Amino acid sequence: MEATMEAKRAQASAPLKRARPKRKGPAKVRDELDLTRLDFVGCDAVHMSPVQYSRFEERLEVWDAELQTAWIVRESPPSFIHESPSQRLAGLAERIAAVRGSPIACGGALGLMVTDRRGDPRRVMRPDQAIYVSPTRAELEGLGAILVGEQRLPDLVMEVDNTTDVRRGKLKLYESWGFPELWVEVPNRESRSRPAGLRPGLTIYLLEGGAYRISSASRAFPGWRAADIHAALNEFALSEHSLALVEGVGRLLGARDGTGPDDDPMLRSLRAESEAKGRAESRARMVRALLLARGIELSEGFLADPSALAELPESAIVAAALACDGERDFLLRLSRGQS
Repeated sequence: MEATMEAKRAQASAPLKRARPKRKGPAKVRDELDLTRLDFVGCDAVHMSPVQYSRFEERLEVWDAELQTAWIVRESPPSFIHESPSQRLAGLAERIAAVRGSPIACGGALGLMVTDRRGDPRRVMRPDQAIYVSPTRAELEGLGAILVGEQRLPDLVMEVDNTTDVRRGKLKLYESWGFPELWVEVPNRESRSRPAGLRPGLTIYLLEGGAYRISSASRAFPGWRAADIHAALNEFALSEHSLALVEGVGRLLGARDGTGPDDDPMLRSLRAESEAKGRAESRARMVRALLLARGIELSEGFLADPSALAELPESAIVAAALACDGERDFLLRLSRGQS
């Protein structure tokens, strides 16, 4: 490969922190795959020493210290078609978290790393999205990368195949490293360089007995099926069907954890606001009915904004409506707290 290309790929600005070793001996993870026998479709293999890797800030798919090689996606810069599903999934996860009433952590393309005996990076891989469904159970603060074999793995990772095909390379690494759930999304909109044989859709791989099997539904997000996830990832505006499914997933997770929408601060606030609005409108209808029954004429703009009625005692509102001699007097009695 040309020197100019290698220099461009390995350009650095600020070194990354070395992984901190937490154990003696090798990580407890199967990491015996010969990467030279895997096919990283849509990627360029670029020479990259450990020093160059420590200074590398661009996106890479896989890096191996022994081979001193990085596989970097050939497509540059990343297209909207490729980036959209991972961002979309983060947004959907946030909606699910709100309905469940507890957070979900989306790490994006965080590093997934196997270290050597000294704690130095040995192999690194980056997904398009990584999700912890229950982040409070994982040690996530201050992490620069997830140390495979030492720290809890994400509940699921997602790869977007548009100019790549992870089935012939990264999928085998995810399987050997023990990732419990992998989603592979092929967007509806095609790129010109989409590998032959890829068809739009989402494939869910679940780890069972150390090997992946294809599943029609997610384990991390119960009740969410592959076809419906793919549809939601490719909608610019969520359909009612997708919204209902997302809410259903959130409620299933909440039922399992003993939480719900009222445990989410934003939804709790919106619900309180909605209830206050409904209470105010109901009281405004009551006041109008009382005044009209007493033969008091009302203008079109009377109580056009009834929000003030939501926080007042209903007894005071009724008393003012029964004692007043008109619209203005009613409002004065309410403002003065007189009946």
